[in-house]
Amino acid sequence: MIDDKPRCFGSHSELYAHYHDTEWGVPVRDDRLLFEMLILEGAHAGLSWETILKKREGYRAVYHGFDVARVAAMSDAELDRALQNPQIVRHRQKVPAARKNAQVYLEMQKEFGSFSDWLWDHVGNQPIKGDWESMTDAPASTPLSDDISKDLKKRGMSFVGTTIIYAYLQAVGLVNDHYKGCWRHGT
Repeated sequence: MIDDKPRCFGSHSELYAHYHDTEWGVPVRDDRLLFEMLILEGAHAGLSWETILKKREGYRAVYHGFDVARVAAMSDAELDRALQNPQIVRHRQKVPAARKNAQVYLEMQKEFGSFSDWLWDHVGNQPIKGDWESMTDAPASTPLSDDISKDLKKRGMSFVGTTIIYAYLQAVGLVNDHYKGCWRHGT
């Protein structure tokens, strides 16, 4: 049963509420989890986040626990099987994009020591705190998400548009956009 705490979202769904209360906006520096969330946010494009959360375990199974090296090495046959797997969203562009994005991710880890170092350098290693009266005040994208999106696309990633990247930055805590009325605003 959902409690009556004011939330940015998820007040009517236990799955959403749990995600909101325990993950969304919490700073992530672990490269595996950063990769997982990047792939999930890309999969989210055009769909509800609840759909992705419900299929999260399926994504973990298909993408080898989000082991970036294993995803980067997935064969065409593995990707074809993934496209038949109802435990994930079977999208003809998003599924193979995970492999290409993993390959770019590995290159970035080599170049910067970790993807986390590269990402967090964009915010001076400190989360940006939103100060919104309501969630409708939060932007869909910002110059920060524009810059990160442009860089990732230039390196060869896809499903990393500025709106997807802003949602990603919120999800992994580079941007803390819990609105003022949310019980997590001060956390």
